Amino acid sequence: MRTGAAAGHVGYYHEAILFDSDEHLLAVMLPFLLGGIEAGEPAVVGLGERNAELVRRALPADSGVTFLPGGDVYARPTAAIRSYRKLLASYVADGAAQIRIVGELPRTALGATWDWWARYESAINHAYDDFPLWSMCAYDTRVAPARVLADVARTHPRVARPDGSHVPTGVYTEPTSYLAEPRPMLPDPVQRTAPLVELTDPTPAQARAAVYAADRGQLPADDVEDLVVAVSEMVTNALRHGLPPARMRLWSGADRIVVTVSDGGNGPKDPFAGLLPATNGSSGGLGLWISHQSCNHVALHRGPDGFTVRLTAGNPHFPA
Repeated sequence: MRTGAAAGHVGYYHEAILFDSDEHLLAVMLPFLLGGIEAGEPAVVGLGERNAELVRRALPADSGVTFLPGGDVYARPTAAIRSYRKLLASYVADGAAQIRIVGELPRTALGATWDWWARYESAINHAYDDFPLWSMCAYDTRVAPARVLADVARTHPRVARPDGSHVPTGVYTEPTSYLAEPRPMLPDPVQRTAPLVELTDPTPAQARAAVYAADRGQLPADDVEDLVVAVSEMVTNALRHGLPPARMRLWSGADRIVVTVSDGGNGPKDPFAGLLPATNGSSGGLGLWISHQSCNHVALHRGPDGFTVRLTAGNPHFPA
């Protein structure tokens, strides 16, 4: 039997905490976590170092709450989904009727890379729906930009408040609709200059060679190899599944390499492409899945001229 606000709910009960003080955060989290422990449910904390310590100190000694290691959980959206699904499956295998989790993205995720984290917050409504999960995602309204908070409202069905209420956001949008919407791609500052490489209808081999040639030693060798694989996959997708012409552009910055691959098509039909393994035979799904695991950031853009994938290896955190 599930307990608390999620009692009687089937699948994933997804909430946001929009907090503006430490007291606000604790007023929501502590009853949530302790209520889970009292009910015999796993209670898990996946917060950043500061807020994790805040919660840890406020909990009774030996509370039974599990604290996950810091930022590794949210290194990349695909890694977070894979990690949490594995954790949830282990709890269910041990007999858990409900799992309670509080999580928090690192502050850097709220900047230039927010687009793929917004997609993550939407996609997990589907990705975790086969588990009896009740989770709360914490967002500090003092630092989260307005565009982030707008996406949070659309990707979370409800907000948990300090008074114990659970209020519908009123603008929640189902993932299949939200993920299919055109989303702006913030230009990386390195794209303000002419590309170092610009190729039309390149072969995957030519694309791989261009990435290797652009490497000036600013990235670890493994990161370059990962980018080579991702670029090759995206060029292959554009040639096989897109509409001509396929174009590849590359910029090399002091701490990153940025590559865009464009074609005249509409991109993948699967709204979860990249974040979840393709299970419906959708064209290009595997390549995007690989790219989301290989790169430090992947941005997708559908526009009047076609579909563009931007791949970043190195530091993707430019001012948004």
